[in-house]
Amino acid sequence: MRSLQHSIRYKMQHSTFWIRLLNWEYWPMHLVYTPVYLYYLVLSVRARTMGFFSATNPGIDMGGLMGESKYDILQKIPSTYLPETVYLPPHLSHKEVLHALQKEGITFPLILKPDVGERGFMVEKIQDEVALADYRRAVPATVLAQAYVHYQEEVSVLYYRYPEQQKGTISSLTLKEFLHVEGDGKKTLEALILDYPRAFLQYDSLKERFEESWQEIPPKGKKVDLVAIGNHCRGTKFLNGNHLIDNELAATFDKISDQLDGIYFGRFDIRCESLQSLKKGEKFKILEINGVKSEPTHIYDPDFSLWEAYKVLFKQWNTIYEISKQNRQKGVQVISFSEAYKKLTAALRYKKNTREFSGNMA
Repeated sequence: MRSLQHSIRYKMQHSTFWIRLLNWEYWPMHLVYTPVYLYYLVLSVRARTMGFFSATNPGIDMGGLMGESKYDILQKIPSTYLPETVYLPPHLSHKEVLHALQKEGITFPLILKPDVGERGFMVEKIQDEVALADYRRAVPATVLAQAYVHYQEEVSVLYYRYPEQQKGTISSLTLKEFLHVEGDGKKTLEALILDYPRAFLQYDSLKERFEESWQEIPPKGKKVDLVAIGNHCRGTKFLNGNHLIDNELAATFDKISDQLDGIYFGRFDIRCESLQSLKKGEKFKILEINGVKSEPTHIYDPDFSLWEAYKVLFKQWNTIYEISKQNRQKGVQVISFSEAYKKLTAALRYKKNTREFSGNMA
């Protein structure tokens, strides 16, 4: 019996189907969000318009639901908070791109990401000119090049402020544990990855990335970092850090929010030396800000139940509704259904085309 149980457990740990089925954080987004979509319809009836969300962040196209330019949002952030960033349209030659990077003082490694994108799609750490050229061939769209921020910690902070208030609220703090394994002095890198379900889900991409060291045996206690991008889709573990939210952290984001025109609700993706330095407003960089589509990513903590997640998501969309209501009372206009449909269709088409071109890199 014990042997049979061990065999079943082993098969489940080494089956992408069972890993995804038993952990809701890996379920398809549209499946998880179905109840949220229904609640959005309820809020639309209350608001008497399906485009109410666009008034939540009048400073971002469509409030930041979909299709907004990351670069346009970054232009609203004081440069002291930002890594050096360059806007690279697809028509630029390789030589022109290198010149633009040099002009801004951006060196390798650097980060490339589509100007329009979400959930970490096609965000890559680029090590050299060859990888840069390969990426631009694979993604024939406008991309952003950002200086790689060498601070050790990466966090996401979801902050909102009502238009009539001077102080806001941090409703989500997510700590990120980058995908890694630790050597035991006996197993190969491949075996370590096979024994860790979160890494096993990334097996094919990791095998290609670590081809030369795939069968090497890491020394006991040695940490092997597997990814350099803090995205859930790359295996990064999102951890609930809400217990670490305090007045000092809120004050830092009140100060930042005061300098952001027309942005009342958003998630800040940040690299910092430490959480303490971020609380003090020191040694951190804002990588990007997402608007009303922002997820309170702490809900993807493996210990967070789906029921708890729904309570957080419903409350969040009620907040979006209330902020938009206050802004509309101040005269902010909402997007029309026809215009929203046109923009959403264009964004979905862009996403589909980009995925087709980038299939060999994704």
